[in-house]
Amino acid sequence: MNTLIQRMAKIIAVSALAFGLAACDKAAENPTAGQKLDKAIASTEKAADQAASDAKAVAADASAAALDAASNATEAAKVAAADLKDAAKETGSAVAAMVDGAAITAGVHAGLIKDEELRGLQIHVAAKDGVVSLSGEVPNQGAKDRAGEIAKAVPGVHSVQNDLALKAG
Repeated sequence: MNTLIQRMAKIIAVSALAFGLAACDKAAENPTAGQKLDKAIASTEKAADQAASDAKAVAADASAAALDAASNATEAAKVAAADLKDAAKETGSAVAAMVDGAAITAGVHAGLIKDEELRGLQIHVAAKDGVVSLSGEVPNQGAKDRAGEIAKAVPGVHSVQNDLALKAG
């Protein structure tokens, strides 16, 4: 950055020197070489001061832009972190619901296997959000009712949808 500023200052200085020499009034008293040199140096110093001022303004603008970009990046990171946190909560809730459903299903299956009459029957058990669904065929109304009672007794079960059908015949 300093090299760029120095180059700009040199270019401006040389340009100012050239303009200063070109603008010398030839009709006026013939200035001496020293006077011409002093005038050129003064013009060059003025141009260098202007270049330095311009360079400082550019540096200040660049600094402000960098700070703004950093602030925007920080804000974007905060938003991304919040989104990630929400996604993790949703995933955790979904996993917990699946585990709860699986635990309830396993508990109902275990209870059905313990029952002498229901043990050999193919009763399908599904559980979601504390609701157990029973389907399949049972030999009589007593077996259907007992399967429903076993399901209701499992911890975490809020209700039972007993769709068990009675075997014909």
